[in-house]
Amino acid sequence: MPYVRIEITDGATYEQKLQIYKETTEMLQRILNKKPEYTFVVIEEVDNKSWGHMGTSVHEIRMREAKEREEAAAAGKT
Repeated sequence: MPYVRIEITDGATYEQKLQIYKETTEMLQRILNKKPEYTFVVIEEVDNKSWGHMGTSVHEIRMREAKEREEAAAAGKT
């Protein structure tokens, strides 16, 4: 009985989660011949302030990237 736990930062839509459930189940069936009725996929969303990467939080990384995009867009308009 496969149990797959996927941890992501917040922000996935319900439709995206449905696609993850479907494609993960199909992958296990195709590669390992696991029956879909015995396959469980759990998506756990972690707040991006609680997910660290490169010595900071994903929240800070996203804020910095958004600021850089805004500055680049403003520079392109002048």
